[in-house]
Amino acid sequence: MILRHFIPQSLPSNLLSLLLLLSSTVLVMAEDFDCHVTTGGLKWDLTSLGGLHTLTRTRNSPPTSMVDELKFNLCEDLQPMKDVSDDEQCPSGTRVCLRKTNKKSGYDDRIIAVIPVASMSVLEPVYSQLDSLKGLSLTFHGSPYPTSSEDYQSINFSLFCADDADPKADPIFVSYKNGTVRVDWSTPSACGLPVDQPPSQSPPQEDDDTPADEGGGEKPAKRGSGLGFFFLVLLLAVAAYFVLGAYYNYSTYGARGVDLVPHRDFWREVPYMLQDVVSHLCSTVRPQRSSRGGYIAV
Repeated sequence: MILRHFIPQSLPSNLLSLLLLLSSTVLVMAEDFDCHVTTGGLKWDLTSLGGLHTLTRTRNSPPTSMVDELKFNLCEDLQPMKDVSDDEQCPSGTRVCLRKTNKKSGYDDRIIAVIPVASMSVLEPVYSQLDSLKGLSLTFHGSPYPTSSEDYQSINFSLFCADDADPKADPIFVSYKNGTVRVDWSTPSACGLPVDQPPSQSPPQEDDDTPADEGGGEKPAKRGSGLGFFFLVLLLAVAAYFVLGAYYNYSTYGARGVDLVPHRDFWREVPYMLQDVVSHLCSTVRPQRSSRGGYIAV
């Protein structure tokens, strides 16, 4: 990895700033970048954003106009363009290429600059979580342009989380200034997920003999719900017993208070009957001990 920045001599005064920068920014080797990003406790899968993307912008400067054509692929190097001479396209191993074309009415288009903005040899991916908006900042690097200068090229992608955005929404070519291209992109793929969140699992398969709903709706409830139906019927039967019994005692005998309870004497004896049952079970389970020290009478 090539580092273009150095630590100043006044290290103690800038140590805190350096630590904060390292904690929020991650640098990886180009060969380790596979469009899967993890930083700040979140993870992103950017593979859906791969493939060739072409962005253009036109700047009018009468009597001519300048067209900037930006081609990039987040996950792979660009493939050579067919029917285009080598000197009018970026060399092999380029991840982001910027071509500037001058147009004038009545004249052939003239390509005046071909800039490898990001190259695999010096890609140095840098990414960090956006502070103001939920999303990810991703930066690729390139060689100097022109090669004899110190104007290193780079591109910064600001990937904004947009749950309701069109998954195929195009990125926006914001600017190219001082060797740095800026691209804004609102996409659901920029919504980071917690690192410890398990992958989504498909629901368990239904039995083959369970017929599916022909209308495409939900499948019928499982047979296990019959047990709940049984207890529901039992509860309604008990409630009806007490309500009808109380009404009978009231209308026939003019009962009041606890006398309304049907078969009141029986329910009073229930706790004692349960106590006798428990005592009997305990005495049966409890081991019998002999009081004669193991001797058997003859």
